[in-house]
Amino acid sequence: MAEVMTLDTLRADCARCFGLCCVVPAFSASADFAIDKPAGHACPNLQQDFRCGIHDRLRDRGFPGCTVYDCFGAGQKVAQVTFGGRPELGESMFAAYRVMRQLHELLWYLTQGLALPAARPLHADLGRLRDETERRTHGGPDELATVDTDPLWRDVNALLVRASELARAGLRGPERRGADLIGKDLRRVRLRGANLRGAYLIGADLRGVDLTAADLIGADLRGANLAGADLSASLFLTQPQVTAARGTQATHLPPPLSHPPHWP
Repeated sequence: MAEVMTLDTLRADCARCFGLCCVVPAFSASADFAIDKPAGHACPNLQQDFRCGIHDRLRDRGFPGCTVYDCFGAGQKVAQVTFGGRPELGESMFAAYRVMRQLHELLWYLTQGLALPAARPLHADLGRLRDETERRTHGGPDELATVDTDPLWRDVNALLVRASELARAGLRGPERRGADLIGKDLRRVRLRGANLRGAYLIGADLRGVDLTAADLIGADLRGANLAGADLSASLFLTQPQVTAARGTQATHLPPPLSHPPHWP
């Protein structure tokens, strides 16, 4: 029986993966990564059992970028479904993973859209796109390699924009799509129902701010202070965004997102 798609199933299960996120992506020495690593090469911290040797010390060892990465469950899907549990680390698996991660991120947003009561008029179209996207995740390695995710992203984005408009209707939140809000003190700015799609909120002060029905898809929250902020009903929020920010146990998050271990 096929697994029922929920937000909980679209989360990484590293114990069922082959460390693909430690091999497939490239990263450069920066504030996020202590070293350079080319794409398709294993990080030196990856052990023979496909576990990270410094997993509990990543931030202390200069790898905070690893702690905010999320495959949305694509890693275990490729490892256990596409390749049937066989650790065939090679370009075929890497290519499948690159596509699968895109598909699983799309599934995350589509599943969130379907959970919005206000977007009910769009549920049929959202469900159709989710079923089509999920069907593609069950293709074999060769089939996955041929999937062009760009048209899917365009179709999904068009629906999510409409879903966001329906969910924010009547709240009269500000339109700040793609806005440069880096380092801004936003504690006295009304952001309930705001359109913050793709906004740069790096280092912004959002302490105690009500972000109910604020569209945060693609918003850059790196270093943003979310202490006491209410994101429990924000739209299209992801765990990587939360993990990249600063917050406390008083920060309200929507299920199934969780407070990162490094938050006090």
